[in-house]
Amino acid sequence: MSSPYRIPFNKATLTGQEVENIYQAVENGHISGDGGFTKRCHQILEESLGVPKALLTTSCTHALEMSALLLDLQPGDEVIFPSFTFVSTVNAFALRGVRPVFCDIRPDTLNLDETKIETLITSRTKAIVPVHYAGVGCEMDAIMDIAKRHNLAVVEDNAHGLYGKYKGRYLGTFGSMATQSFHETKNFTCGEGGALLVNDPKLFERAEIIREKGTNRSRFFRGQVDKYTWVDIGSSYLLSDVLAAFLAAQLEVRDVIQSRRKEIWTYYNTHLADWAKASGVQLPTIPEHCDQSYHMFYILLPSLEARTALIDYLKSFGIYSVFHYLPLHLSDMGKEFGGKQGDCPVTEDVSDRLLRLPFYNSLSQDEQATVVEKIKEFRTEPTAI
Repeated sequence: MSSPYRIPFNKATLTGQEVENIYQAVENGHISGDGGFTKRCHQILEESLGVPKALLTTSCTHALEMSALLLDLQPGDEVIFPSFTFVSTVNAFALRGVRPVFCDIRPDTLNLDETKIETLITSRTKAIVPVHYAGVGCEMDAIMDIAKRHNLAVVEDNAHGLYGKYKGRYLGTFGSMATQSFHETKNFTCGEGGALLVNDPKLFERAEIIREKGTNRSRFFRGQVDKYTWVDIGSSYLLSDVLAAFLAAQLEVRDVIQSRRKEIWTYYNTHLADWAKASGVQLPTIPEHCDQSYHMFYILLPSLEARTALIDYLKSFGIYSVFHYLPLHLSDMGKEFGGKQGDCPVTEDVSDRLLRLPFYNSLSQDEQATVVEKIKEFRTEPTAI
């Protein structure tokens, strides 16, 4: 079914040999998990990022669930998260009985505010989960220093940030683990999929076991044991090789995809700069020491009313723009964990005003020009942000 919008927010795009790879996977006779294309994806991720172990999963959510299992978290343990993130970031840990502790975000990059973390640490704190929002790196030097001083694990939610960098180092390579998303809206996709990057060698073998339903099946196929059996808790986290075939084709042409997304991001940023300044609108902030992944382009309107009006205005021309996360600490579940109004003021403010513009690999410059033209026609009252 085609989109009802002339310019949708997102559109799946064929970039390389996706269809040919899927056909090859079927011809190979192996379309379940850990087939040839899964192994190829593992190889690409490990070699291009310099990570020791990458494991494809059925989603980033499942990669997060695996990380919670690998940390041996117990009911009552606490983990620090930004309130401004997708529910999966927190839910994966809450499933283990963890009490989420919500931290506010920085007003510039919208990332976890590293200056507020230490005030939230207690004797029950076990980990910090920074989220690299929009593929712009969190302040990882400070976060890793805090974690080291308090003996805390760090798990990077890098759903937005594949191939982004912080001070020349790839996002996803700082914590003991990191998670990736290959959902339809991400730079590289197979519709639904994810990956767990394991940077701590002590976790390699158990990560394989948890991913294979708690069995040592991977060791069996490597000839390390003569039979496999149930040895730990786990679940079925393997991605179908059909989806891995699609993903492999995209990862093979990652430089082409990233170059195109950079062009799209730069066009928005350049052509909206004067309008934003005159209209009291904030464009994304990219620190000099960060190389972003060009995952999305957002604008921060002066008010909730202005955002709602612009969404409706663009929709009237067949252009679909969307808001993003609602503050998790103010959700029904967040309140059950003690969240209340005023806990994370920057999150509460930004959530009301942020608007994401259409952004996908096949978005043409003519389509972008239309989006920019209609935005420039829209008027907001200049307001300090």
